[in-house]
Amino acid sequence: MSVDPTSVAPLAVTFEALTEPAFWIGVGVIAGIYTLLALGLQVNVGFTGIVNFGQAAFMAVGAYAMAILTVKAEINFWLALPLAVLITIAFGLLVGLPALRLRADYFAIATIAMAEVVRIFAQNARGLTGGNQGISCAEDDPTLCYFNEWREASDWINDNLVFFWSDPEDLFPLLLVVWATAIAATFALTYFTNTPWGRVLRAVREDEDAAMALGKRTLRFKLQSLALSATLGAIGGFFFALNLAAVYPINFEPLVTFFAFSVLILGGLANYKGVAVGAILFWFVLEGTRFIDLPDPPFTETRIAALRLAITGLLLIGLMAFRPQGLFGKKEEMVLGE
Repeated sequence: MSVDPTSVAPLAVTFEALTEPAFWIGVGVIAGIYTLLALGLQVNVGFTGIVNFGQAAFMAVGAYAMAILTVKAEINFWLALPLAVLITIAFGLLVGLPALRLRADYFAIATIAMAEVVRIFAQNARGLTGGNQGISCAEDDPTLCYFNEWREASDWINDNLVFFWSDPEDLFPLLLVVWATAIAATFALTYFTNTPWGRVLRAVREDEDAAMALGKRTLRFKLQSLALSATLGAIGGFFFALNLAAVYPINFEPLVTFFAFSVLILGGLANYKGVAVGAILFWFVLEGTRFIDLPDPPFTETRIAALRLAITGLLLIGLMAFRPQGLFGKKEEMVLGE
């Protein structure tokens, strides 16, 4: 009598993919993108004390602005990048001017509403954004795609890597550029935080009324913090668009911001260096749980996806229970502003 192997092994876990460079490169790219997003949140939440739930909106505006400028307006890709950053900053300031006058909890609600407005607008403005079909290449010229110049640069990087790696992965150049940007941003933010400007941000976080009594225009500093977050969100959006080779509204759901907050909590508040470690750990766990193979039925793909999130959530709960300040955070930073 033959026995079906699946009947005696309902639960299987394979770690073969963990030895594949493609897996680590893919995880590294996503972790680097979320490092940039969480760095922006660190500026807002960790150092300025404003709770921004709209980071996905900055990511979306940056990605769509870059794609539209390249594909629709036929502007050079490398010129479209800084223009898209400026558009995202302007958008952030436009939202921040009225919203930052609200109380902290109402500001949080306003930012998450803003993110949803951007996503829904992208879904319905079909002539501009492509709607749910997304935007990648020009409709009248399939060869005109926003990622053409990047792929040329990527091929050039890979061609120069053959001396060290005979067959480099296609995403490896993106990994290098993403992490070079993330590391540069980490060092730059660390430097600026230790300047008088950074000390004013801390003062706003600890006691805004006291900072105003000392003659500091706190709204101006909050707007600067939001502009920095918008810049990092836009850059993260660029890399996200290059990674997927298309920009879709579904990629900018509120879950993106919540994942970035998970990275922030994992790394610790008011610590830029912890953000990168938090992003790597978070995405290693989330992507690594893909290799859990459960029988179908009752475990469908949807249920397994929910289980992966549950496992990641339990790890975060465990961290909060035993180290609520995060891996690199300080307890003193958690009580400031109370």
